[in-house]
Amino acid sequence: MTNNDIFKKLRVALQLRDDQIVEILELVNFRVSKGELGNIFRNEEHPNYVECGDQLLRNFLNGLVIHLRGTKEEPKNPMEVIKSHKSTPPKDGYPGSDRNQGKEEKPKNTTFKKAETGFKPKKKPFPKKEPVVEKVRFKNGKNKPKE
Repeated sequence: MTNNDIFKKLRVALQLRDDQIVEILELVNFRVSKGELGNIFRNEEHPNYVECGDQLLRNFLNGLVIHLRGTKEEPKNPMEVIKSHKSTPPKDGYPGSDRNQGKEEKPKNTTFKKAETGFKPKKKPFPKKEPVVEKVRFKNGKNKPKE
């Protein structure tokens, strides 16, 4: 099992989004972009696939401990933190996020009136196109007459 597999399984098990993973890594002063994370979570055959190094996984695990347990000064209950992952809506601008979550958008009342000029454009009938290639019958060896 590779570091990428471990990282993917932790992400799914803890229901973490990329922006949450970036925040967890910043708890241990390790900066990584969402794009780099996306490359780590890709399929191995993808051309932009990047192997997850030991340093990245180590820093993520250390940050995850701080994220879930808190510090000695401010301890947290890990189960409450995990439950909050489910209820936390994604930030605006995050791909796939519902930007209008909780907000109802009212349609604008715009009515357009047609200009009454009396001019009506004539509809031209489209000429029928003739087929470029005639029907061709292939004889590729099937249904050969038996001798």
